Formats: sequence, C-alpha cells, structure tokens
Amino acid sequence: MHSIDQNVVRLGWVSYFTDLASAMVNPILPIFVITVLHEGMDKLGVIVAVATFVSYALRMVSGYIADYYGVVKPLVVGGYLFSALSKPLLGFSHGWGSIAALRALERVGKGVRSAPKDLMIASYARENAHGKTFGFHKTMDIAGEFSGTLLLFGLLWYFGDSEGVIRTLFFATLIPGLIGLVIVIFFVRDIPKSVRCTERFRLSSADKKTVLQLLFYFLFLFFIFSEAFFTVQAKTVGIATALIPLLFAVSTGVQTLTSYLFGLGSDRFGSGAVNAFGYGCGIVAQALLWLQMPAATWAAFAFLGLFTVATLNANRAMIAQQAENRGSVYGIFYAAVALFAAAGAAFGGWLWEQFGMQTALDVALGGTLAVSVLYGLKKGLRG
Repeated sequence: MHSIDQNVVRLGWVSYFTDLASAMVNPILPIFVITVLHEGMDKLGVIVAVATFVSYALRMVSGYIADYYGVVKPLVVGGYLFSALSKPLLGFSHGWGSIAALRALERVGKGVRSAPKDLMIASYARENAHGKTFGFHKTMDIAGEFSGTLLLFGLLWYFGDSEGVIRTLFFATLIPGLIGLVIVIFFVRDIPKSVRCTERFRLSSADKKTVLQLLFYFLFLFFIFSEAFFTVQAKTVGIATALIPLLFAVSTGVQTLTSYLFGLGSDRFGSGAVNAFGYGCGIVAQALLWLQMPAATWAAFAFLGLFTVATLNANRAMIAQQAENRGSVYGIFYAAVALFAAAGAAFGGWLWEQFGMQTALDVALGGTLAVSVLYGLKKGLRG
C-alpha cells in the first residue's frame, strides 16, 4: 500500500473519524426511535427514506460543480462540516420529525462531499490502480465504523442503554467529527487544476453506458433491507440492545478485512465479477434474516458487510475506469443510490407496518433474487 498517494491516505483518516462518529449513532438510532420515542416502523421507514433521499439532487449538483467549475475541496470540507455538527444535535430530539430533519441535514453533508471526494481519490490514483485506491480508502472508512461500533458497545455495556446514556452518546460524536474536519481543512490538498475537467457538462456515450450498467445495483438497493431494518429485526428476534453494536462490528469488521482485496479483485478480474459476488452475498444476508433466528441474524450482518463493500468498491472503480466526466457520473451514481434506497426504505417500512415483518422479508428476498437473476442473464448474453 506504499503506492497510495498521501492525499488519499489523509482523506482515509478523515473518513475514519467521520464514520467512527456515525457508528456511535447508526446502531442505536432505530432502537431509540422505536423504544424511546415509541414511533412505529412506518415512521422509521420515513426517517430512513428522508435521510437517504434528501441529498440526491446535491450529489448531482456537487459532481457538476466539481467538473465544470473545478471547485472540489471546498465542497468536501463543507460536506464534512454538516456531518460533524448534525449528529450531536440528535441528543436534543424528542420526536420522529426532528430525527428525520437532522438525519436529512447529515445526508446533505454526505451529498455535498461524496462526488467531489471520489473525484479527488480517482484523480490521485495511479494508472491501473483505481480499484486498489478505492479499496484502500474504503478500508479506512470501514475501520472507522468498526472502531466506533466497538466503542459504542463498550460504553453501552458499562453505562447501560438508558435514554440519558443514548442522548449523551449522540452529543459525544462531536469530538471525532471535529477531528476529521480539522484533517480535511489543514492536511488534505486540493486537486491540481491540471487534472480537473473544465468542459461543459455533457454526458458522453461512455458516461451513459456506465450509468446503464449501474441500474442493477440501484434495483438491488431498492429491495434489500437497510441497516436500520436489519437492526430492528435483530431486536425482534431477541438480541439485546447492548449487543446491537457488535452486530455492526461484525459487518464493519468483515468490510475492513476484505475491502482492499475486493479493490484488487476489481482491477484483476473486472468489476462485473466482483459485483456478481456481492449480489450473491446480499441474497444470503436477506435469506438469513428470513429464518428469524438470532444466530442467523449474526451471520446476516457479516454477509451484509460483504455485499456492501464488494459492490460499492466495484462500482466506484468502474466509474473511474470507464466514465469521461467522472465527477458528474459519481454525482449521478450517488443520486440514484439515494433515490432507490430511499424508495425501498419507505416501501419496506410500509410493508412491515401494514403486513408484518415476514411479508417485508419475503418481498426483499424475492426482489434481490430477481434482480440477481436478471443481472446474470445480461452478463451471460453479453459474454
């Protein structure tokens, strides 16, 4: 990994601390909404949908600005600023509406920074090493989540899982958030003007082909359960609240160990092969939840981690290798991810609330299977 540019390494540390803070929120927020605020699964679905959907336009806009105007680092810094300040404010929330608004604000930060950040990573990657570079960055990203989940578990185990403890944990996320913000402001270099794309935004034929290849990924995200739903399912089958962070540790630990390897795999075998493996893991994760057994749920989080890291690394590397207006295509990518995942969360939450968890699981498993079969048929016809 000595060939990784230092700018990418520093961005990795920014992601490490930002995701450490996120990991102190994400595992317990669904439990907080359901058991502390006494809201229903439909409300949780709306929170997930709003948080995911709200940033979709910003992802396209920020990608366009990065390509056309050459404004990259200011967007990245602004995005991390929103994230650092929004998570601690969750500690003041007393209803699902304020939770949804603050999660939306945090996602605004994600939307503003995502495409420009990936453009920076792609620009600093060495020839024929895009998969490896994105794999390294994702390793740092997930290592932060892994550290945060272990820290959260230790704090919940020692202090308990009362409402006061949970709110204090939300406040405490300000510390790692500010550390990441300092690093990106003072230690991450902007992209030199010589590597910025300054042409007027037009999707080329290569860009359009790349976007079409991503359609199966977007559909898969619509059907597969979000992490929040995985969490509530775990609570439903009897896993204690204090142990919920360890489920996330399983997922993030798997991602940390495999991210760099999947990046190398994308470079060597192609993104299509890595994507196919990722879809298989997503199906297994959903099928394990369908069994509704505590042991199966633990395994489901591991396979969810494999799905997440394999498909995300493969698709980010594919964009870097095939697209011409990479900042804009990254913006479209993240916009579509947000749109499809948000619609899926709202639909899944409604199914769960109206017809029960088993129906929601049936639809999720059937949908992911159907998308994977279509993906396999398309690859087979092309091959």
